[in-house]
Amino acid sequence: MSSFTLADLERIVAERATSADTKSYTASLYAKGIGKASQKLGEEAVETVIAAVSSDRKGLISESADLLYHLLVVLGISGIKLGEVLEELERRTAQTGLEEKAARGHD
Repeated sequence: MSSFTLADLERIVAERATSADTKSYTASLYAKGIGKASQKLGEEAVETVIAAVSSDRKGLISESADLLYHLLVVLGISGIKLGEVLEELERRTAQTGLEEKAARGHD
C-alpha cells in the first residue's frame, strides 16, 4: 500500500498552481479558470464511469486517479480545502446513509 495521500496531492496541486513553468498542466488549468477545470472534472467523471461499467480494472484505476486530481484542482480554484470535504464526510457518517440522504432533502 502506498503512503501517498490525497493531502499530499492537494499540497502538490497547490504548489504547482502558482508555478511559472509553462509546461505545468496544473498551472494551465488554474489559469483557464473554474469553467475549464470543471469541464475537465466532468470529462474524467464520465471516463471513470465508462471504465467501471466496462469492467476495465486498469482503466478504472487510471481514470479514478485523473478524477481525484481534477477534483482537487476544482476545489483548489474554489478555495475549498480537502479537510472541509472530509469534515462533511465525517459529519455524514454519524448517521446511516439513508438517514443522511433524507436529511439533505433532495436527490
